[in-house]
Amino acid sequence: MIFDHLVVGAITLAEAQGHIENALGLPMQPGGQHSVFHTHNALMGLEDGLYLEAIAPDPDAPPPARPCWYDLDRFEGPARLSNWACAVDDLDKELSKMPDGCGAPVKVTRGALHWHMAVSDQGTTPFDNLWPALLQWPAGIVHPATRLAPTGIRLRRLTLVHPEAERLADALTRHLDDPRVAFETGSVAMQAVFDTPHGQRTL
Repeated sequence: MIFDHLVVGAITLAEAQGHIENALGLPMQPGGQHSVFHTHNALMGLEDGLYLEAIAPDPDAPPPARPCWYDLDRFEGPARLSNWACAVDDLDKELSKMPDGCGAPVKVTRGALHWHMAVSDQGTTPFDNLWPALLQWPAGIVHPATRLAPTGIRLRRLTLVHPEAERLADALTRHLDDPRVAFETGSVAMQAVFDTPHGQRTL
């Protein structure tokens, strides 16, 4: 499992995009529409092969036929860092090792891009959505981060805050060895700290 991207959710894409741009001081790039879940997004490239995704339900699309990924059906309040995603080489194999509630593979497309994402029947991930959504990029595909304009922004730290932080850390570090991911005990929250051309910024 490797860190793939961070997700800022909102009721509207303009809110999600604005939240990222105001926080980090650089513009995002247009993304597109997603099949199955009827969402749309904007993207920002980060250093080290990561990217940031702003995402929201697409108002021009019909309601999806199943619960929306990233728990967007129940999203309330202002735009915020709400989810993150990790990539694996064999999604079916890795899901057999994961906690209950990680979901099952769903094929998703955005324009010519396609991949598989594990999505639960509720659209959630374990540990109140602090567990990463799992995805598998097809062999030979050009990763989205390589298509994005360089920004000079680098993720310094992702902090996952949960009442059962020790249990979350124990479960997650069995699969992910990334010193940028930290754990704290408290009310459910996520915080990402970045080094940017404008200094250190936080989402």
